[in-house]
Amino acid sequence: MYNIRRAQQEDCPAMLKLIRELALFEKAPEQVTVSLSHFEESGFGEKPIWWAFVAEDHHKIVGMALYYIRYSTWKGQRMYLEDIIITEAYRGKGLGSLMMERLFVEAKEKGFNGMIWQVLDWNESAIHFYQKYNPKFDAEWLNVSVDF
Repeated sequence: MYNIRRAQQEDCPAMLKLIRELALFEKAPEQVTVSLSHFEESGFGEKPIWWAFVAEDHHKIVGMALYYIRYSTWKGQRMYLEDIIITEAYRGKGLGSLMMERLFVEAKEKGFNGMIWQVLDWNESAIHFYQKYNPKFDAEWLNVSVDF
């Protein structure tokens, strides 16, 4: 019914639209400042730093999952799931599960020893979704960032 495939450069405008939809849901639309050209270069330029899958319904992109490689000095290479986004009208229809399963296959094929991601503590529907994969939730660590 749905097609899950590797993202291509021409998918970037639709992917940015999904990213903006997520930012609106997370009450931070002003935080999306990446340009289309920077986004494209980062994923499809000479030295890509992210990879992604998109979910299509009749050739319309309705979801995406974007990851990059994180290196742990304790564990080695791990997949870091930056975002998994399903447009609102398609949530609850199994697309998120299809995307997660595709990510697990990718991680195993690439020899990663695990997958990590973050979820907002108030996003109960996402937490409930992730719980079916039996993840370890870690309340011990704090997120830290510096903007330049």
